[in-house]
Amino acid sequence: MPPELTPATQIDSNTLIQLRCALHWRSVIAKHCDIFYANRINLWRDLLPRVIEQDLPQQPLGYQKTYQFATGELLPASDERKVFRLAPRQFNGRFSGRAPVYPRSGRFYPRGILQSVAGVFSEDRNPFRMIDLAAHPNQPHRLPNEFHADFNHPLANYPLELQLTVNGIYQQGEERGGRSNDLIELLTNNGPGMQTRWRDFPTDFWSDLPFLRKDGRPDTTFYNESRLIAHLDNTAQLQLQNLYGQLLPNKGRVLDLMSSWQSHLPPTLELSALVGLGLNQAELDANPQLTERVVHDLNHAPQLPFTSASFDAVICSLSVEYLIEPVAVFKEIARVLNPGGVCVIAFSNRWFPTKAIHLWEGVHEFERPGLVLEYFLMAGGFTALETLSVRGLPRPDDDKYAEQMALSDPLYAVWAQRANETE
Repeated sequence: MPPELTPATQIDSNTLIQLRCALHWRSVIAKHCDIFYANRINLWRDLLPRVIEQDLPQQPLGYQKTYQFATGELLPASDERKVFRLAPRQFNGRFSGRAPVYPRSGRFYPRGILQSVAGVFSEDRNPFRMIDLAAHPNQPHRLPNEFHADFNHPLANYPLELQLTVNGIYQQGEERGGRSNDLIELLTNNGPGMQTRWRDFPTDFWSDLPFLRKDGRPDTTFYNESRLIAHLDNTAQLQLQNLYGQLLPNKGRVLDLMSSWQSHLPPTLELSALVGLGLNQAELDANPQLTERVVHDLNHAPQLPFTSASFDAVICSLSVEYLIEPVAVFKEIARVLNPGGVCVIAFSNRWFPTKAIHLWEGVHEFERPGLVLEYFLMAGGFTALETLSVRGLPRPDDDKYAEQMALSDPLYAVWAQRANETE
């Protein structure tokens, strides 16, 4: 919230509030939490579910409550009439004006890519899911390349838990009226639900040479030059620190995979060892949290130079998009983790574009956690998969991009535990 606003003690129709909205849901393959910070919410102007609208008046700063919503209660229930067959000519693969796009099962595309569909125009960027029934042998009456478009919300089939926390209350001042916001639309539009599979069928991330890169030179050439660059603003870095503080074991031995000059660990976390594996010795030397430094190119040799079951946790911050053999690397992560150890993969929407894999740039931001989930599942040896997204926090005023972007960098994370031998 802007600093010129005057704090208030409780919520009424004349106050503006900041709400931390944490949406929890569970798919067949993972648990999910999508956090959105809604700013300048006003009870008189904005749209909220009735039960929430009735609860918030007179509540103080820090008020928190959890709501349970059955399938179809918070969002429209799945409707088979919103799943319809497409003729091949209706998918405009030249929609972007760049390289052609091909329909892949389970993937999301902007609705404007479709032609001759009632109510859809080329400017429509709302996502829909493409389904190839030929890829799903359990589906009856299937035909080769029988594509369907699913216009249902990707959360339509899930019961939802919503935890609200009042993070700020301010006097409205001279502000009156303005555009009405729908709180649930802010939280759920264009993202949440896209992280998981369609009806538990694996998403086709693997067609179209997904692991090619614009810069095909060896990584040792690109990373020969030190780059002490932060790929997250300070607010997002703090969110990542908090996540690592929650997930990493105290006194544990941790591997920082694809490490650089920052490990993003909270200063209060005490570890027995923090081993950094990266590509640039100078960047590793500049990281004060590391206790051991190893220079190793995973894209040249995916094998990790460590003995089996030698770490309590593995982290990979803002780098998974550069792996060209991710499943091989994830198998190695499983090998070096102790049973019950956690692997946390964190990323945002900033990277070196010439070194990221082709697929990473071509998918929606919320599909990327789904891609990382598939890495874990294909590698095997992992259990208790979870995803997290954090959006909507204000960008720091002193950030170099503050004049261009009002919001902090989004944070996405996927983690899993090393399965025990009996699992």
